[in-house]
Formats: sequence, C-alpha cells, structure tokens
Amino acid sequence: MIGRLTGTLAEKSPPLVLMDVGGVGYEVDVPMSTFCSLPHLGERVTLHTHMVVREDAQLLYGFLTLEERETFRQLIRISGVGPRIALAVLSGMSAQELAQAVSQQQPGRLVKVPGIGKKTAERLLLELKGKLAPDLGVPAGSVVTSDAQADIVQALVALGYSDKDAAAAIKALPADIGVSDGIRAALKSLVK
Repeated sequence: MIGRLTGTLAEKSPPLVLMDVGGVGYEVDVPMSTFCSLPHLGERVTLHTHMVVREDAQLLYGFLTLEERETFRQLIRISGVGPRIALAVLSGMSAQELAQAVSQQQPGRLVKVPGIGKKTAERLLLELKGKLAPDLGVPAGSVVTSDAQADIVQALVALGYSDKDAAAAIKALPADIGVSDGIRAALKSLVK
C-alpha cells in the first residue's frame, strides 16, 4: 500500500493531480479542500494517500492532512459510500465541519453536498456518530474566540477531560489569556 507521497507537483486538473516522485508520475484524486491548498506547479508537496485496488484499477486518493484521510477512510467504510461520494463530502465541507455536523446531528449541512440526499445524510450521521473527533477537540456549541482558547480546549480534551468540562473551563478564562497560563488556570478550576 502507498500511504504517503512526497514529490513535485507536475499537473493540476481538478480533482486529479499528477505528482512526480523520483521520476514516476502518480495520478492522485484529491478533494477540493486539498486541491485549493496545493502549492504551484513545480513545487514540492506531501500528500497522505489511501490506495484502492479494484479488479480494473488501482486508485490513489490524496489529502494534505491526516485528519482528512482518516475522515475519508471512515466514510468509505459505510455501506453504499464509495470513494467518489467520500471525496464529494470532503470537497463540500472540511473534516472539522463534518465532525461538527455529526456531533450536532445536522443532516441539513450534508444535504448541501452534491450527490448527498436526505436519506444518505441521515445514514452518514448515524454511522459516523462517535467515530469522528468532534471538531478536532473544539466542543460543539462552545464559544471559542481565539486560537489560544482553541488550543486550551484541545489540550484539556487530550488530557482526558470531556468536551463539556473543557468548554465550561474556558468560559471562566479571560479572552486574552495565553495558552500555557490558560491551561494552568483551566486545570485549577477543573480540579476544584
């Protein structure tokens, strides 16, 4: 299996890119979120890949982040959802937005993605519940006003606190607090 490619971006034609890796050109399908973030032609890029081997083809799907690739893998595990639909979902919304839609059970956000109907959206929400990190550590419904607060919440969740506890802890913190001071203060309030 091919898990990652690092090479020169040779061609870009949505949703396909051609990467030159050591003289070999790899065709890689990417979601639009990745495509729009790619560097200019001739520049080096690293893509995390997922390889699908079928009877008639060997296909590579590429992503700039590991979160995108993991979300893609979770999507294609669902019965009736193939790589094309998974790419469409990730092209229509980021991995974070999908995780938030799943945690808040919002089928309306998924229906906006071309190719996703109401029944498919509801099945995706049901099948993905609990399998995606909700908003990658930022609890749904919490008001995160700065990058520092998002980092504090992420650190608290990584330490084992629930999303609810982490959200409650940052509400008591000043908006302009630094990350390390914020983590210390949040931990003090959570220990009480």
